[in-house]
Amino acid sequence: MATTDVIARRLTEVRAATDRIVAPLDDEALTRTATPIMSPPVWDLGHIAAYEELWVCCRLAGGASLHPELQAAYDAFETPRAVRTSIRILTPPQARAYLAATRERTLDALGRSRLGDARDPLAHHGFVFGLVAGHEAQHAETILQGMALAGSGAYVPVRPAGGPPAPAPPAGPARIAIPHGPAVVGTAGDGFAYDCERPAHEVTLPAFTIARDPVTCGDWIAFIADGGYDRPELWTPAGWDWRATEDATAPPFWFRDADDDWAMRDLERERAVDPSEPVCHVSWFEADAYARWAGARRPTEAEWERAAAGAVAGSASWNLGATSFRPLPAGTLPGVSDAGCRAVLGDVWEWTATEFDGHPGFRAFPYREYAEVFFRGGYRVLKGGSWATQEHVASRGFRNWDLPQRRQIFAGLRLAWDGGA
Repeated sequence: MATTDVIARRLTEVRAATDRIVAPLDDEALTRTATPIMSPPVWDLGHIAAYEELWVCCRLAGGASLHPELQAAYDAFETPRAVRTSIRILTPPQARAYLAATRERTLDALGRSRLGDARDPLAHHGFVFGLVAGHEAQHAETILQGMALAGSGAYVPVRPAGGPPAPAPPAGPARIAIPHGPAVVGTAGDGFAYDCERPAHEVTLPAFTIARDPVTCGDWIAFIADGGYDRPELWTPAGWDWRATEDATAPPFWFRDADDDWAMRDLERERAVDPSEPVCHVSWFEADAYARWAGARRPTEAEWERAAAGAVAGSASWNLGATSFRPLPAGTLPGVSDAGCRAVLGDVWEWTATEFDGHPGFRAFPYREYAEVFFRGGYRVLKGGSWATQEHVASRGFRNWDLPQRRQIFAGLRLAWDGGA
């Protein structure tokens, strides 16, 4: 069971990461958004504080809100993203003050909590503190998604200090055969996990083959060159309609430079597309078409978890925690799953073939709106985390999800095939 000191340290680390991510943004930049599908960063900051206050200061500790008049404004369901720039919310200085005051109250509540008391499910094993830490980390990644949409030069990241990466082990085969057998899906144990990750359960999977590495930009260039965006037979009907409506001909932020080579806009600058990097910012529809073009498919969530078994987050092993601010070529860092898959944590979220739904025996806790309201609504599961995902969030069992047309996520894919290699 996590101790109060361990929990307090996690909360401090998460807040330091949030502060580092928003540090390049002045007050005016905090109030802007590049697209209606994202929030202005200052809304995210106020929402982080309001969420923490609700679950720790009010629900756990029985206190009152410091801003009861703004609770609807900071409720993600009451206030959709498209209107968050036109409603009354806290200014950047006020949001910072709200964050600080709420954190002080949270640490006080932590010191008085009975972490070993199973009769208090919010406090038991520090659940509610893991909830608010994970929530804040996810919104920090969302802020970075918004900055990517704002265009090159709108955001100059602050990189943490660090040494050179550890050497990577020799690469195994490019395709990895996974034999028929049982696999554990979901999260077990007493540590924090979101309700949709539980309960862990065993499934039996037929033999399949999975790619050692995510699909690269070089692979994607070949897909484009072979007319991948112009061949309706590669796309589902819904995907082809999306492609036509969006006029998608390449991943977002890609363009042709003066020499007619592929270039891209990232957070900091325009640069040549690195063919060895995992492709990023592709939709589920694009991932589906690419897999069909490659004579493959996307793994199911259960297959992905089976292939990722043994992968445990650690700063020396995986591209996590907003340190690189871009995906890295597979093999740059030493992380590898037991099966031999590289980059299963960090770099890019990986689209799976699975529609988002509850695991068998699912029970919503502490509220339905985190996950259950999205079940069977056409959302697709993403696994593994991205370069912007914090280490304590990234795990084999963690589940992200979004609609198949979304491209703002730092998402790519990994290929799978039926049967053994």
